[in-house]
Amino acid sequence: MTREDDLGHSDIEAALATRRELGARYDAELVDGFAERIERAVERRVADQVALQRGRSAAVAGGGARQLALGIISLVAFIPISIALGVNDQFLALLVTLAGIVAVNVAHAWQSRQ
Repeated sequence: MTREDDLGHSDIEAALATRRELGARYDAELVDGFAERIERAVERRVADQVALQRGRSAAVAGGGARQLALGIISLVAFIPISIALGVNDQFLALLVTLAGIVAVNVAHAWQSRQ
């Protein structure tokens, strides 16, 4: 925020002091100038909020495609691992591997939603 657009208590005091100094005949110009500064500040804040919301929406939209890709890759990776561990009677290792893959997918889904 630039100093020119920064609105605060001192700006109101300055506008009132200017009015006292110049008299009532300049009221319209003082009010118009102050209103323009308020409008610029509001427009800037709205633009900032819109940009932030668009960034969040884009991140969530991209998260769905990444989640799908991760799910497919996880499934493709788990198939040969499960075959190798199943043939060798490594049931505990199979469960640990499955839990790890599920944990990675859940962590990614949870992180993508925030």
